[in-house]
Amino acid sequence: MITQRISNLRSRLTEQVHIAPLSLFRVLFGLMMFASVLRFWLKGWITELYVKPQFFFKYYGFEWVEVPNEQGLYFLFALVAISSLFVMLGLFYRISSVAFFLSFTYVELLDKTNYLNHYYFVSIVALLMIFLPAGKYFSLDVRLRLTQKITHVQRWLIVVIQLQLGIVYFFAGLAKLNYDWLINAQPLRIWLQPHTDMPVIGFLMDKIWLAYFFSWFGAVYDLTIPFFLLNKRTRYFAYATVIAFHVLTAILFPIGMFPYVMIVSTLIFFPAQFHLKIIAILRSIFTFFKSGESDEPSVALVFRPTVKKILISLFVIHFIFQVIIPFRFLLYPGNLFWTEQGFRFSWRVMLIEKAGKAFFHVRDPDSNREGEVMMNNYLTPNQEKMMATQPDMILQYARFLEKKYEETGMRDPQITVESYVTLNGKGSRLFINRYVDLTRINDSFTNKWWILPLEEK
Repeated sequence: MITQRISNLRSRLTEQVHIAPLSLFRVLFGLMMFASVLRFWLKGWITELYVKPQFFFKYYGFEWVEVPNEQGLYFLFALVAISSLFVMLGLFYRISSVAFFLSFTYVELLDKTNYLNHYYFVSIVALLMIFLPAGKYFSLDVRLRLTQKITHVQRWLIVVIQLQLGIVYFFAGLAKLNYDWLINAQPLRIWLQPHTDMPVIGFLMDKIWLAYFFSWFGAVYDLTIPFFLLNKRTRYFAYATVIAFHVLTAILFPIGMFPYVMIVSTLIFFPAQFHLKIIAILRSIFTFFKSGESDEPSVALVFRPTVKKILISLFVIHFIFQVIIPFRFLLYPGNLFWTEQGFRFSWRVMLIEKAGKAFFHVRDPDSNREGEVMMNNYLTPNQEKMMATQPDMILQYARFLEKKYEETGMRDPQITVESYVTLNGKGSRLFINRYVDLTRINDSFTNKWWILPLEEK
């Protein structure tokens, strides 16, 4: 029985299908990324987030990532924009895919303050696209005869993107199976109340039952939507739900382009004929892409056995890590939402309302004099806000202050922090052990024992 199912699965994954879903995904993904970078540029966020700050919070292991000067930053963002446009058009596709992945990911590594789940999602998809033949159909590379036109590929090449989307949704749903989300309807009870002035439905926003409905619906939606999208009998209803869910999310919460990225990305669950109809419409509008063929001959992509084996192995390794990483929080004690050890890169989307205030104190051991650090000397308001609730950023800033005071001639400065944090509407609590000299601690993947436990009041 099991053997037969495995055989059926293998046959389905290796079945030859039209490449159209992969090619249209490339077009839509490139378009959304180009629009996102253009929006980022026009809103002045390059200057606000990367030119104005004097200090940048680095990811552990990526401290070597340097922030370019202002001209270099704008060149870097121009590279992201141009490469995303080339990905959309399918022009020099492989080179453009690599350029987009490297430039976009480099930007995201510049400052941990700006981490968002959907930036991580974009980097992952960009990495996968490098190894997929998405530029071999409906592309300028084909039109200019820079690559061979391919019409059919084995299904698993499309399933790669479907599986990545499914992992994002499923783990986002799994993360919602916690007491605060399901039993307390937090943080939605906090987030919905400010929207009472919305037209038509605003009067409902302060109703507790609505927060519970959205909480439970969100969990069920994330856990099940990939399966409904895979089933042809429920696919159209599921996609209508995708649109409604993400449009409502975009209206209620300021999370940028992510809802729209997910709306267009999930189209890859539709069959090839659906994508071919859209491509036909696009060809009628952009006549340069017309092939001039009423009935295009089928050309299947054939990998050399060694290349296919390496490619499949790389994808398998990637997805193993994608499944393991969200569970790494189990290696750490304490409340995950409080300590945030294992929180990032785990598809924990919009689960917590966390705010705090940190006061850093510097003591000169020679004179025994102590003083408080003026936070705005080095940090922007957004950096200060994000740092106050995240232990690794608190530690990194303390080590930065240590160097700054050493440069003034202070020998072996001692730095402690008094940080108060509130989580999902609970009262403010002391977050970090105020007596620990943070200059004696090195960042690592080990447990941050100096985080105080979350005490229920």
